[in-house]
Amino acid sequence: MNILAIECTHAALSVAVINAGVVAEVRSTDWKKAAESLVPLIEEVMAESALDLKQLDCIAISSGPGSFTALRIGMAVAKGVAYGLGIPLVPVPTMPAMAASLRDEPCTVMAVIPSRKGEYYYATYLSGELSSGDWHDEVKRGSAEDVVAAASSVSGGMVVMGRQLNEIIPLLAGSGAEYREADHFSANSLLSAAERLFVGADEAELNGVTPDYRQMFTPNGGK
Repeated sequence: MNILAIECTHAALSVAVINAGVVAEVRSTDWKKAAESLVPLIEEVMAESALDLKQLDCIAISSGPGSFTALRIGMAVAKGVAYGLGIPLVPVPTMPAMAASLRDEPCTVMAVIPSRKGEYYYATYLSGELSSGDWHDEVKRGSAEDVVAAASSVSGGMVVMGRQLNEIIPLLAGSGAEYREADHFSANSLLSAAERLFVGADEAELNGVTPDYRQMFTPNGGK
């Protein structure tokens, strides 16, 4: 299966293509310039993969939660490519995809993504859920203290993972939870889930695919 995947939900930007099992991926540090960067990145990774856009079977998009602006831009670009090619757009939930990207999973993994200032989305997954793809949709939102309290309540070891969680990291000391930076979470991390979810996708349902904001947008009230 040939899949183009886009991940730009928060703090990083990447595009990947899988062609006959071989993955090509490009990344950018200009996450806040997703609007200008995404199309050139797609062109670059397609050239690297030696695929023509018309050979793609579907487009995968990291659907959130995350930055309101980045989600909107990523979804718009993904929809435009899918619509132009007449192929399905497959939304992949960001939280479990991030947790599943930790290959040496412990018993429990908590994925954390910044929400509004001082608030975070967080969700906890068992290794069995991640490896089977049977992902739940229970995502909570709270303060750094709420995240640490939830991490501390799990016995048997917990890995908390996210990007640049500078407020949370020092609070985890003594909690029994381990923190790992989610450097490895990228567009490549979406591909296996996209292939599994492709079965239920339909190119006629593009308008029904929307970002998973998890909160109402208020002007000047968030990212």
